[in-house]
Amino acid sequence: MSERPAPRREVVVGEPLRRRPVRQLGVRSEIDEQTEVGGAYVRGLMRSQLRAGLCGFGVLALLVGTLPLVFAAVPDGLGPWLSGPALVWLVLGGATYPVLLCLGHWYVRRAERNEQDFVDLVEGQ
Repeated sequence: MSERPAPRREVVVGEPLRRRPVRQLGVRSEIDEQTEVGGAYVRGLMRSQLRAGLCGFGVLALLVGTLPLVFAAVPDGLGPWLSGPALVWLVLGGATYPVLLCLGHWYVRRAERNEQDFVDLVEGQ
C-alpha cells in the first residue's frame, strides 16, 4: 500500500478583532450631552454676554449719573436757550438719544460677535 502523505495542518482563526476607535466628543456633542466640558463652554458664552451687558450698563449709568453735576456746573448766563430748564430739556430730549443709540449699537454688535465666536468654536473653525 502506498502511504499517503499526512494532510497539511491548517490553522483556523476567527475574524480579526477590531478595536473600537476611542470616541472623541466634539464640542457640539459635549454641549448636547450636557457634560462638564460642554457646561464650561456655555458658561463662558453666558459670562461674555454678561460682561458686555454690564459694560454697557456701566457706561450708561456713568453718563446719566453725571448729568445732574453738569447741570449744576453750567452757569445761568448762557442766553435764553441755554440756561435753566431749557438746557435740561435740550440735553435730556436731544443729546442723550444719539448716545443711547450708539451704546445700543455697540452692545448688539458685541453680543453678536460673542455668539459668532461661540459658533466658530462649536463648529471647529
